[in-house]
Amino acid sequence: MTRTARELLETITRELAPDPRSNPLVPLIARGDAGRDTLAALALEQSWVIPADRRAFQHLADRSADQPRAAAYFTALAEGEDLAAARLDAFAAACGVDRERAASYDPLPGCQAYPAYVAWLALNAAPADAALSVAADFSAWGGYCATIAEALRTHYGFTDEACGFFDLFAEPAPGLDRTAAEAVQDGLDTGRLDESLARGYGHLLQSYESLFWRTLLRPV
Repeated sequence: MTRTARELLETITRELAPDPRSNPLVPLIARGDAGRDTLAALALEQSWVIPADRRAFQHLADRSADQPRAAAYFTALAEGEDLAAARLDAFAAACGVDRERAASYDPLPGCQAYPAYVAWLALNAAPADAALSVAADFSAWGGYCATIAEALRTHYGFTDEACGFFDLFAEPAPGLDRTAAEAVQDGLDTGRLDESLARGYGHLLQSYESLFWRTLLRPV
């Protein structure tokens, strides 16, 4: 029996579910044991990740001109990065990051490997394959954000505004999920989706995301 896009997304999302040991930083934040400098580094790294991912997703949308469902999905992701950028400043300020500190910050290679690979996908991956791999990877990121948002309020005394960046990604997004499924379904229906390639892309995305968190804990 042919699988639907939702079934395929659920299967690959389960396959990509990270080992809890692959992210030692989020549990540290959850307990309130992460230092403010580490939270500041998280904000500063995200200030580099967000614009890079936005451009990558917009490029994927542009490459999907003949695949309107994939184009809609990547356009929604790019717009989401705009919303994230608007909320990041409050988190950075709560962490003690000012304009001078941001300007002098040198991003960490281990953190920037993730957006570099997203950019590689934007240039090289078929849109349907990229849609499947990115959608499957986002599940873990949303869970991390929900945990961090709660911890920032409970242990660090951050305001709702300062937690808004993480709230954005932690909130359910049924519209985005539906758009992702439609893009994947279109890839299945037209034969443009290579499940093997998409799985490989997803595994690399998950590996680079784990590297992001490990690097913040122990900069390399």
